[in-house]
Amino acid sequence: MGTAISLLIADELPVPALERLADDTFAWLREVDARFSTYRPDSEVNRLDRGEIDPGAYSCDLRQVLAAGADLWRATDGYFDGYATGRLDPSGYVKGWSVQVASDRLAAAGSVNHCLNAGGDVSMRGRPSPGQEWRIGIRHPWEADRLCWVLTGTDLAVATSGTYERGYHVVDPRRGTPATELRSVTVTGPDLGLADAYATAALAMGLPGVDWLAGLDWYESAVVTEDGRALRSARLPVAA
Repeated sequence: MGTAISLLIADELPVPALERLADDTFAWLREVDARFSTYRPDSEVNRLDRGEIDPGAYSCDLRQVLAAGADLWRATDGYFDGYATGRLDPSGYVKGWSVQVASDRLAAAGSVNHCLNAGGDVSMRGRPSPGQEWRIGIRHPWEADRLCWVLTGTDLAVATSGTYERGYHVVDPRRGTPATELRSVTVTGPDLGLADAYATAALAMGLPGVDWLAGLDWYESAVVTEDGRALRSARLPVAA
């Protein structure tokens, strides 16, 4: 998936059970990478982009991702666009979606307390220990050793999209040019796939994305603009 992925399981389970949960989680994420990677020539998404797959042969996961992408295109007034770069790239949804699926599977298999982090897309379930909440630091977009915010919560998804590592890689689909007005966008809420897509869409919108994020139900946000302003919604779960 082009990023480091870490899993912390806080449940008191036998070691063989913990190893099985971890193995199953990373096997799923490797499967997602093989299917949706834009860097692998033989991935399903690249084969689809080249017109090498008949619609009847799409995998169930690909169908689900394409349907979600169409819904998000409508929900974001076209700013979440898997074809914004001129070729199919659903990465702005796939990473968050795949981690959400992995987290749901972990919970169903008995790990109700865990934190799965894929390069800043984080699913926090349950608690790290009794009476405590998970804490996630949001990186300062100019100074890698500093944080802008520390978020806390249980059963919470956190997704961040920014330009500070990969440059201006998100395209404004209306102008066909890189989005440059926002440096970092973090979205929290119940579903990581949606949080990831909302963060990507807001980054593509630029400054109007701040107001757009404020109108979302069930999701909170934090934004750092290119000129250095830090903005956040009133209910963002910031640690005391």
